[in-house]
Amino acid sequence: MVKLNHVRVYKSEENLAREDQLAHKIAEVAADPVEVAPDVTEMVINRIIDNASVAIASLNRGPIVAARAQALTHAPTTNGKGSGVFGITDRVSPEWAAWANGVAVRELDYHDTFLAADYSHPGDNIPPILAVAQHVGANGRDLIRGIATGYEIQVNLVKAICLHKHKIDHVAHLGPSAAAGIGTLLGLDVETIFQSVGQALHTTTATRQSRKGEISTWKAHAPAFAGKMAVEAVDRAMRGQTSPVPIYEGEDGVIAWMLDGPNASYDVPLPEAGEPKRAIMDTYTKEHSAEYQAQAWIDLARKLHKEHPEATDPANVKSVLIKTSHHTHYVIGSGANDPQKYSPTASRETLDHSIPYIFTVALQDGSWHHVGSYAPERAGRADTVELWNKVSTVEDAEWTRRYHSLDIAEKAFGGSVEITLNDGTVISDEIAVADAHPLGARPFARQQYINKFRTLAAGLVPEEEIERFLAAAESLPDLGPGELDQLNIVAAPGVINLSDAPAGLF
Repeated sequence: MVKLNHVRVYKSEENLAREDQLAHKIAEVAADPVEVAPDVTEMVINRIIDNASVAIASLNRGPIVAARAQALTHAPTTNGKGSGVFGITDRVSPEWAAWANGVAVRELDYHDTFLAADYSHPGDNIPPILAVAQHVGANGRDLIRGIATGYEIQVNLVKAICLHKHKIDHVAHLGPSAAAGIGTLLGLDVETIFQSVGQALHTTTATRQSRKGEISTWKAHAPAFAGKMAVEAVDRAMRGQTSPVPIYEGEDGVIAWMLDGPNASYDVPLPEAGEPKRAIMDTYTKEHSAEYQAQAWIDLARKLHKEHPEATDPANVKSVLIKTSHHTHYVIGSGANDPQKYSPTASRETLDHSIPYIFTVALQDGSWHHVGSYAPERAGRADTVELWNKVSTVEDAEWTRRYHSLDIAEKAFGGSVEITLNDGTVISDEIAVADAHPLGARPFARQQYINKFRTLAAGLVPEEEIERFLAAAESLPDLGPGELDQLNIVAAPGVINLSDAPAGLF
């Protein structure tokens, strides 16, 4: 049974004991040698496949080209053989592999998610943990244990501590979780992991401006930066370097000055000693390349496209009102008050955080494509712009309650929609969770992960390489020391032109 750990701010003279600090409790979880359950192992494999699929699909997008070029200027460091970079055979230093692969995984906003008190994409833990595993020659079971820890820590932090209401980016939970996962992978002691977690948190707190207004390419870089910082934090801690303490609870710490203030308190759930790490089972991936809170709305829009084709023509529509949770309304809905969410010239990063745009295109097309649905010519189509500007969102208290529910059976990420036609007809429908959600109409299982990978890798990766990678991923528990290189995947000749990368400082 998970234990709730009460966390509050302490004045310096109170001398909070190290073992009572949240970072230390996280480290104890990471150092616990508990075995990973078979279903958790299977889900880890699913998410490794999922990450690879979305990374391959983004290989030639600008942020990935730049991050890969940076990584290639940093050769493998000593004390290891280096780490692989998606799409190529070159090896680089592990922190830079974490950087390049982290950007590739995050770019399309198309991998797994967990939403509770805050947001997260826990699959962002995999690139830094895998990079370190490849560098040190770890085996498959080591990697599985490390990833299970990364998910466990991030999910439980997200359940308890809200960052976004203070405009702190959600990667502040990722730095500590990735550091803890690397600690598990390497079998480090509690003290070293404790120092790693503190340093990783200290260096990864940033504002949410990267997800506000005109969203920049940094949105993909932010979690990769957190992963890179986690690798470096572990390296420093292994060399005996210490972190600010208490990093969470100190009177000048994260909670007191970046979150709810000196009177704040939280109850953070963490497994007790010997308790299996199962948090990955609470997470869910994406069928569509868009912000997770848009997943269910794409599915509902596709349904309405078939049932009410008249609603796809703006000439017939007076208004479209989406009633949804607080988060959806204020982050990707009209409640954000971002005019860019209605701009046909907005960046892809902005459009995938605009529920008015996403619902409009899915309603008109009856489908969603990770490239075509964001193309400038698609966003600029006159009838789309006209219908798009008739879509608005409002917060609905019941959908907000369900969004925050701790009962998985009622936790929801959708809402209801009312499409009012010019003749007075009102088309109403609702959806609670995406079709691919574990409680959705078509839950993702291993075959769906494989199909997603095959679809996104088609034309970019040779067929024999696709089969080789899938076989390696599915045999992960049996991969021996040094065999984790098999989890890299190489693009077909000509797909990547390294000479086209932009020049920089390195």
